[in-house]
Amino acid sequence: MSEKSEFSAYGATGIGSMPGGDAREAAKTVVGSFADGQGLPYLPELPARGPGADMIGRTVGLLEEMYGHVEPSGWRISDRPGRDTRRARSWLGEDLDALEEFTQGYEGLLKVQAVGPWTLAAGLELRGGEAMVADPGACRDLAGSLAEGLRGHLAEVRRRIPGAEIVLQLDEPSLTAVLRGRVRSASGYRTYRAVDRQVVEGALRDLLAVNDGGPTTVHSCAPDVPFALLRRAGAASVSFDFSLLTEREEEAIGEAVEDGTQLLLGVVPSLDAASAALSDPGGSVMGVRTLWNRLGLNPGTLAESVVITPSCGLAGASPAYARTALAHCVRAARSLADNPE
Repeated sequence: MSEKSEFSAYGATGIGSMPGGDAREAAKTVVGSFADGQGLPYLPELPARGPGADMIGRTVGLLEEMYGHVEPSGWRISDRPGRDTRRARSWLGEDLDALEEFTQGYEGLLKVQAVGPWTLAAGLELRGGEAMVADPGACRDLAGSLAEGLRGHLAEVRRRIPGAEIVLQLDEPSLTAVLRGRVRSASGYRTYRAVDRQVVEGALRDLLAVNDGGPTTVHSCAPDVPFALLRRAGAASVSFDFSLLTEREEEAIGEAVEDGTQLLLGVVPSLDAASAALSDPGGSVMGVRTLWNRLGLNPGTLAESVVITPSCGLAGASPAYARTALAHCVRAARSLADNPE
């Protein structure tokens, strides 16, 4: 079975983060929202717990033979594992315990998320305070450490949930900034030099390959997602905020779909303030149908090409809204499958 056909059975999923700090409640919500094959369950992230549960810190806790600690300016490389690294690993362990509890007997795809090498390099400081992205050698070491750490993490998830086939999601919201030289220095008065596109692509390819041919996706909730680069790097799907899509990117979208790349489309608002938009599942995916028509794509391919998600993570939402948003993703995906035109 191909990656694309495997994905097509799961019309909806979430990005990763959830509100609050209760790992059991988050796992219960995620697994329950996508029960009975209604969507793709995932390992929740709870950044509200503080440093070590945040996006960068959580992935720092996965690194192999590389450690980090928190400074006022953010996460910085350390010589040895300290309190902050241990906290990150402990919280990840709690999250895995909770997910394991609510996925007893589960068989199917299961998504896990980690920050990709370039957003990590932009958000993690060298000992002198500058971002790792400024040092090509440090970037190579970081990518290698992340690859080894992810291998161990994926093996642990497979051990705990043996019926699951893992979908690996790399979160890369800073990817475009890295490619365009827009990552600001520690002083804020300058930006770091753009990283060569082939170097960026190669590191992503190596990290995506960690899943041993299993399904992969790269997520960005930032504008100007480099779709063609991600396809070349081997991403089976691309996850993005649909509201940020511009006309100049539409050709790249069409090429991606025709090439077999799946799209995880963030069409459901991720914050409570937009709760009124959740009254009409069909209306949530109207823009997707319109895009398909404008590109001349076959409406019949929508269900196999598109997975519906919130626009970004749900960490800033209330618990009640997070549950509602995930349920709405399921209903919107069903509307798209039942009425593609």
